[in-house]
Amino acid sequence: MKRANGLAAKGTLSGHAAMLLFAALIAGAFSFGKRATPYIDPGALTALRFILAACVMSAAIAVLGVKIERRYAQAPWRYLILGGLMGGYFVLMFEALKTAQPVSTSAIFTLIPAMSTVFGWVLVRQRPPLSMVVALAIGAVGALWVIFRADMSALLAFDVGAGEKIFFVGCICHALYAPMVPRLNRGEPVLVYSLGAIIGAIVVVGLYALRPALATDWSALPGIVWITVAYLAVFTTALTFALLQFAAMKLPSGKVMAYGYLTPAFVTLYEGLLGKDWPAPMVWLGVLLILSALVILLLGRD
Repeated sequence: MKRANGLAAKGTLSGHAAMLLFAALIAGAFSFGKRATPYIDPGALTALRFILAACVMSAAIAVLGVKIERRYAQAPWRYLILGGLMGGYFVLMFEALKTAQPVSTSAIFTLIPAMSTVFGWVLVRQRPPLSMVVALAIGAVGALWVIFRADMSALLAFDVGAGEKIFFVGCICHALYAPMVPRLNRGEPVLVYSLGAIIGAIVVVGLYALRPALATDWSALPGIVWITVAYLAVFTTALTFALLQFAAMKLPSGKVMAYGYLTPAFVTLYEGLLGKDWPAPMVWLGVLLILSALVILLLGRD
């Protein structure tokens, strides 16, 4: 019995470690994206990212020996919806980073669980426990505090930048994606279903970004663009997907979702280490509120 409990505790710890790495990798997308967006159209960047991600996912399916059956291609419009939502999120994220700062956009990112909870209740009747509702409320307050840079007058006037508004629309797409995944699934394996969504994103984003992609001088792009594309395709697609699947086998779903609240803290750390100004001391109060939401979600029952 003790050995079984020890193995369970070890498995739980490994799940938390996987999600800690997951949050750190997701945060990197904001810092890399901020540095790449001045040199390439957001649509072209997103389309290239999904093409490389499809290659990585296809390789994973081949290596793992997952069989692709004809029935998985039924109702392909499902993949276009899923791909459009996720592609829209990334296009708007990179568009927002042209003017918004990574820390404020990552704070908006923490609003996704709250929005996803609302969509989940409307679409699939998922009712969150009280502890989750409390945590989401605290996290939302902390996110707003960071977004408005601890400026109460700006908060009361709702003086939010254009980039933040653009990214908020993108986050609505991301939040809607989560409940749409189970709603549209017809028994496809996770890897195949994910590949279908990625291909759908390539089609939707490709149509949107065809003109700027053709107008881009790919050979003249600086190295930071290619580093960003590689990072997005490998680390924030393939590796984070594997980490998410691993953690989901070890932890309750509510605790897996909770780690998204670490994103602003990691982005703040990255931006400081990269030579940007550290946030004002009062802004850290918002980060602490977001981390408090994480703790409540981790300690609460699912």
